[in-house]
Amino acid sequence: MYPKQLLCLTGPVAVLFLSISPLLGAQSAEQPLFSNDSVLDVSIEAPLTSLMKIRPDDEYLEGTFSYTDESGLPHTFDLKLRTRGKFRRQKSTCLFAPIRLNFKTSQLDDSDFAGQDKLKLVTHCHTGRESYEQLVLREYLTYRILQVLTDHSFGARLMRITYINSEEDERFTRYGFVIEDEDDIGKRLGLERLVSSGLKYSELDAAHTNMVIMFQYMIGNTDFSLIRGPIENECCHNAIPFSNGEIARSIPYDFDHSGLVDAPYAKPNPQFKTRSVRTRVYRGLCGYNEFLPDSLAYMISKKDEIMRLVDDLSALDDRNRKEVTSYLNEFFADISDPKSVENKLIKKCS
Repeated sequence: MYPKQLLCLTGPVAVLFLSISPLLGAQSAEQPLFSNDSVLDVSIEAPLTSLMKIRPDDEYLEGTFSYTDESGLPHTFDLKLRTRGKFRRQKSTCLFAPIRLNFKTSQLDDSDFAGQDKLKLVTHCHTGRESYEQLVLREYLTYRILQVLTDHSFGARLMRITYINSEEDERFTRYGFVIEDEDDIGKRLGLERLVSSGLKYSELDAAHTNMVIMFQYMIGNTDFSLIRGPIENECCHNAIPFSNGEIARSIPYDFDHSGLVDAPYAKPNPQFKTRSVRTRVYRGLCGYNEFLPDSLAYMISKKDEIMRLVDDLSALDDRNRKEVTSYLNEFFADISDPKSVENKLIKKCS
């Protein structure tokens, strides 16, 4: 439900909060995978040596996927796998690349994966370095935080994955999470994927865009564009635009270069001349300043819920929990101080 202090709002301010607040029952019953936030224990058996050596971007390798549901019923599915992504798919970045999971939909009925087809799996990047597993958890948190702020966000489900290498006598268990497919998010929200080489900010829902930019500022992320894609690629950069035929909303994803995640391989965006990805850079438009006070009030009203996400993620170790908590508390302290808002946001708008 909306916070009590927001229920009395009317006019443009009410429209702002109604447009960015989560809707009840946002996750469709056709997607049970993303209607639950418990950790799923699963197994993936596949030719992992070949998968990580060849790193196919188009061709799939054969494997199996298995898990036991909450009622104790075991499930085993045929699975096709390939590596995915760009930066993290490079061997120089990750020894264990992100994976695209491709299921046979006919096998998924009456399981937590009913309604799924292809899923992006965010993996641990380096098998031999436990610290990278914590980075997975920190990035998972960024998706959950955005879900707290708006239903116009990708679902994410945390899994404890036992990888079984069918080519060698090798198995290991690491955390990973899957992300809601872009076709499914469109169906859930009743929107169409907008294919475009680029957008104008005037084509985007201003309230939602302002909130997304504030979210990116919260997590310390500059590795995105809501209106432009990489050269010769379609819009956008680490965001996907959707439209209802009248107005568009760019929904962000991929937050490993954010300050909240603070991955060792993440480099500051040279455009902003910062020394660390943990240095926040406000990328809001001056034309959105009228939305800023209400956006900040809304985010402050969500602080307790956001901080509970950090506290409740039991797999996060003490050091990483303290770092994440401190980083988020810095943000909330800044947006609660009028002088800080003036100096760090209003005066820094584009």
